[in-house]
Amino acid sequence: MIKFEVVLIFSPDLATNTLNSEVDNFKSKITSQSAKIINEENWGLRDLSYSINKFKKAFYRFFQIEASGNIVKDLNKELNQSENLIRYLFIKVKDHQELPTKLNNEKK
Repeated sequence: MIKFEVVLIFSPDLATNTLNSEVDNFKSKITSQSAKIINEENWGLRDLSYSINKFKKAFYRFFQIEASGNIVKDLNKELNQSENLIRYLFIKVKDHQELPTKLNNEKK
């Protein structure tokens, strides 16, 4: 299994229940690909470094997963079709960083 860290950036216009259903949908896609979610963090509503689709803020979610290498390719089409997801990033890592992350500590 390969270790990945995933960041999902959602539209700031989402209601809490819509955001939670989008995150649950992502989790079910991950587990259906026989991958494991090791950890997750909710980074909340944060400022974007630059405007994306006229948005200046967005909801961030961070996941640490273990999966086979082809999961990124398989999920690419599904994630691109989501209207509520602004951006996403999969990063292959040797070891997962310790939680809570620096970004999560800044929030508090």
